[in-house]
Amino acid sequence: MKVLQGIPASGGIAIGSVSKQELELQEKIPHYTVPDAQKELERLQQACGKAREFLEDFYLRSLKLVEEKNSMIFQIHIAMLEDEEYLGEIQTEIANNHTNAEYAVYLAAKKFYGLFSSLDDAYMRARCMDVVDVSNQLLYCLDPLLNAALKPLRSGAVVAVSDLMPSHVVQADRRHTLAFLSRTGTKDSHASILLRDAGIPAVVGLGDEFLKIENGIPVIVDGFTGDVILEPEEDVCAEYWEKLQDSRINSGKGYGFGKGPTLTKDGKRVLVCANISNPSDVDAVLRSGADGIGLFRTEYLYMSSNTEPSEEQQFQAYRSVLEKMKDQRVIVRTLDLGEEPVRPYFNMEPGTNPAMGYRAIRFSLDRSDLFLTQLRALLRASVYGKLAIMFPIVTSPEEIIRARQFVERAREELVEKGVPVADKIEMGVLIETPAAAIVSDLLAPYVDFFSIGTNDLTQYILAADRKNPYISHIYNPRHPAVLRMIKITVENAHRAGIWTAVCGESASDPILTSFYLSIGVEQLSVAPSAVWKLRHTIRSSSAQDTDGLVENFLSGKNELF
Repeated sequence: MKVLQGIPASGGIAIGSVSKQELELQEKIPHYTVPDAQKELERLQQACGKAREFLEDFYLRSLKLVEEKNSMIFQIHIAMLEDEEYLGEIQTEIANNHTNAEYAVYLAAKKFYGLFSSLDDAYMRARCMDVVDVSNQLLYCLDPLLNAALKPLRSGAVVAVSDLMPSHVVQADRRHTLAFLSRTGTKDSHASILLRDAGIPAVVGLGDEFLKIENGIPVIVDGFTGDVILEPEEDVCAEYWEKLQDSRINSGKGYGFGKGPTLTKDGKRVLVCANISNPSDVDAVLRSGADGIGLFRTEYLYMSSNTEPSEEQQFQAYRSVLEKMKDQRVIVRTLDLGEEPVRPYFNMEPGTNPAMGYRAIRFSLDRSDLFLTQLRALLRASVYGKLAIMFPIVTSPEEIIRARQFVERAREELVEKGVPVADKIEMGVLIETPAAAIVSDLLAPYVDFFSIGTNDLTQYILAADRKNPYISHIYNPRHPAVLRMIKITVENAHRAGIWTAVCGESASDPILTSFYLSIGVEQLSVAPSAVWKLRHTIRSSSAQDTDGLVENFLSGKNELF
């Protein structure tokens, strides 16, 4: 038995066998001179297009695995693939020295890896592995033999790789993957962030100790302490099996733990719902014991194919979710392209700033063909459960009025054909622009609820792109400007007699839970994996504004601001 010590990157216990994967590429990169540099540049351009498709697929996969905020890691990778400095370095090497594209990519990766790894800031230093990950995808698209993807895994695998990449996390088969180990890495790496969000134990930064790990041997991984136990003895196995069961109970996995109404210490009920991006996510919602689905992002139905999803395809997807959730509310957000890659059938340009451009309700109201198709599919599915429809990126009452007119038009079209539609369907607005928050008193008469999307609301209020690692310290959902907007919204909702929810990333922030409860938010919606922890936090909190908590947050006196 050997005990190795690494960096605990993602909590949890795993007991399985090692699947050691040799994915280093450095010694395999071919190096030769090409006679026609222009032809090689064209080959590079084609590879970039293929690599982008891979990265878009990783983004869509990650939406099923982790929260949207951390899925944006792959949007950052796409941006890096198109970065003038990174791509320009490769192009210059090919043009000036007639170097083959593979070796030019390797040289650029080596240069930028060195730049990032030398930085003082730990978060930025951890970005060096993103450079390697993007370069690996590009190398594979240039030469399929240069493949850094995980090989097929057997059940009970503890994956051991020298350098752990974000792509490894989304490629791993969750049915067979118990944990990850790596020679390099930090807690701040994007791979570690994804693993924590996905609830997969991991120990990184094992250094030369990693060389002692052999393929196929039994192993115990303690993601809480950083211990890695190779070929454990029987009594140690028994001890860790007990710890594993305890950790499952304490995390709310299995045993129906955490189900039932969620009440604060002073008796107020709060609905704890889950966010999903795909119909297949519903099983995780049901296991979590959530009170419903607070946000069903419908973009996956559009982004997973190069052809527009038909009304029937959408209907079947919505119906499957509503049937499984039975009498629990399912809030479906109408199409919001946002910053997702644009598909050919949309026939549009993404614009220079897609987060603030032709997206969401603006796009839907303009493209009535797409909008009516989605609305008809939703209305057809409404008889199979408790449907609520939510409109994103609203900035004025006129947009809601027009959206509701489209809903009525879709209803009339279906009724004329004898297609049944639910009598009552709640409609709401996703409050995610400063304009919507400020005029929420004008929006409230037209809807049944507000759901506050703190991700976009935060970036718009603070003018801080949430995908940009250089200003990640500015993007702060606890900023008093953000919290003041949220309080205004909740107060206006209550005056109008409608309920409010928070469905952004900050809904799972335990520091903000008491603030949301104190200002009267009735529902919080998080990733299925975060439901139990949020329930526990609510049950330990009061709905009353104790000790001037709200004022402290609004004035910026909260020490965590």
